[in-house]
Amino acid sequence: MINTRKLLLVYTGGTIGMKQDPDSLALKPFNFDQIESEVPELRKFGYHIDTISFDPLIDSSDVEPAFWVKLAKVLEENYYTYDGFVILHGTDTMSYTASALSFMLEGLAKPVILTGSQLPIGVLRTDGKENLISSVEIAAAVKEDGTPYAPEVCIYFENQLFRGNRTTKYNAENFRAFRSANYPPLAEAGIHIKYNKSLIRYPAIDTELKVHTRLDTNVAAIRIFPGIMHQVMDSVIETPGLRALILETFGSGNAPTKSWFLNTVDKALKKGIIVLNVTQCLAGSVDMDAYATGLELKRMGVISGHDSTYEAALAKLFYLLGKYTNNEIVKSLLSKNLRGEVTL
Repeated sequence: MINTRKLLLVYTGGTIGMKQDPDSLALKPFNFDQIESEVPELRKFGYHIDTISFDPLIDSSDVEPAFWVKLAKVLEENYYTYDGFVILHGTDTMSYTASALSFMLEGLAKPVILTGSQLPIGVLRTDGKENLISSVEIAAAVKEDGTPYAPEVCIYFENQLFRGNRTTKYNAENFRAFRSANYPPLAEAGIHIKYNKSLIRYPAIDTELKVHTRLDTNVAAIRIFPGIMHQVMDSVIETPGLRALILETFGSGNAPTKSWFLNTVDKALKKGIIVLNVTQCLAGSVDMDAYATGLELKRMGVISGHDSTYEAALAKLFYLLGKYTNNEIVKSLLSKNLRGEVTL
């Protein structure tokens, strides 16, 4: 039986798409139209794989919301032509992009797998080939009823498939570059790819894709640290047009109890600025009922980010602020699990 699965491979930039120039020995992007000549193993799947390369290619450190909009539109324009999508992306901001797409692609019913590598695909010890090959296999994989195994925005890296909006890049050198500390892997690749189906979000039957491209970036973030100056806090909340502030707090959502700090937070809230409490810890959750400092923030009207990553909290705010001008609606939805980004 001929396998007729159709996949779209989108190369946006990043380390994975580099190979060594034989003359200069410098690393240069290769032509992704010839991806099967660089990774001939892909032919063995028998899938129909088309490619799109961004022009110009994007260093992931230069990623901005306009890039997410462009990427979402590519997926929207090709959504009904292909069975799954693999996005090759630089690792530095991959978790931000995956988080943003998870909110922008409402009603997603097909796999969107982001992957990349720590070493270029043209280097002998590259991790890029395995990441790409397994991502392609996962993007095409279907259950017995013909529906995809993983119809989510995911990151595949070093034998593990994660929900994209649960990930954080935590290692700049190791091949296992990403973690999902507060949610288990959706699949693990060994001799076989084992899917944890009970952890995967499956859409309702006949769900229609709705793409949201209006993002409001009037958001700031302050990472609390011992010795933080009130002038820093004051300058941030006086930013013209600011609609939301992410407070990266200690432990389970704790912050200084100094009067100037609490007064500044209260001032921000009275200015109509939404304040979202996200822990600095890589694992665990905000619990503003646990300690007096958290209770005071909760009393003032600070919203708990629960066990959200910073990347997901930022993307969620961009999405909700872009969709709603009414801050009360935004506050209400911040406290809900919209795309599997928090555990409630």
